[in-house]
Amino acid sequence: MDSPATRVVLSLGSLRGLYFFLFLRSTHVTLPENVTEGAAPASSGRRALILALKIVVSAGLLALLLWKSDAPRLWHYVRSASIAWLATALGFYLLMILASSWRWGLLLAAQGVEVPARTLTGSFLVATFFNNFLPSNIGGDVIRIADTAKPAQSRTLAATVVLLDRGVGLLGLVLLAAVAATTATEEGMPAGPVPAWALWALFVGGTAVATPLLLAPGLLVKLLSPLRRLHPEWVDARLEQLSEALARFREAPVALVGCFTGAIVVQALLVAFYAAVARAIGVHVSPWHMAVVVPVSFLVQMLPLSVNGLGLREATFSFYFARLGLPIEAALVISLLGAGLVMLFSLSGAAVYVVRGT
Repeated sequence: MDSPATRVVLSLGSLRGLYFFLFLRSTHVTLPENVTEGAAPASSGRRALILALKIVVSAGLLALLLWKSDAPRLWHYVRSASIAWLATALGFYLLMILASSWRWGLLLAAQGVEVPARTLTGSFLVATFFNNFLPSNIGGDVIRIADTAKPAQSRTLAATVVLLDRGVGLLGLVLLAAVAATTATEEGMPAGPVPAWALWALFVGGTAVATPLLLAPGLLVKLLSPLRRLHPEWVDARLEQLSEALARFREAPVALVGCFTGAIVVQALLVAFYAAVARAIGVHVSPWHMAVVVPVSFLVQMLPLSVNGLGLREATFSFYFARLGLPIEAALVISLLGAGLVMLFSLSGAAVYVVRGT
């Protein structure tokens, strides 16, 4: 089980580490000694400190939220949870995994890389396991890159596909939240803490940044050119591969539209998952509000402040529910029960990882 992918996942603790990994593992060239010498101990100590701080933040937020909650009411929600609705929630999560794998395959096909849907689904399950049981939310991306590097014949290409998949997914997430917030407002529902205009501004801003980079790959290459200081020839080769991959995506608009549509479907299924959890404990929340709080909570979890978003997610749900006049206990149970179901589901990824032996 001591595979190269596992060692890499365990060594990464930040998005910057992922980018360094993408370029480092895309080539067999070794960096000059003066770049890497003496970096490992300091990096290891820094990661340990960051992890400790994240644990403190997660524990502190959860302790605060639990202190402000009514314990008997919390227990009532948990005890009365409907098994049938929890099973329904898991069904929605399975559909989300299948849709995510399909979307990933669509982007790979646009690059001329054909990978069986079964293989991609298995890889996504393994990635889900790593995302939930490692103190970093990028471990799953590293697994996906490692699994598709061989058929793509390039780790840089595999990484580009995964990162574009992530970016398109974020745009779909924000768009769904913006539409839901607008609909809730027009139907006269209680206003949530996140105004629709802010979500629309975020979507338009993200699209405005992403579109030029996709239409003009040379612009992204220029932005990444400072990396040439690491090793000019090595980085130039990687940047050229990146530019070629983006150019192929530009010539495959149908795949990009399909991926974006799939991203919205994935987020809608995730909202359905949490809505089913809410229904399981007898809490009735407007689906439009759920379609806002769930995406917003995932955006908040991207902040590198806690362990896998634990604490931040619960705080987001609690704050949003409080603004709607709903009990904080319901928010906590929905968030924690949802996270528990996801972790339970992700154990299937551990089984896939063991069976395939890599």
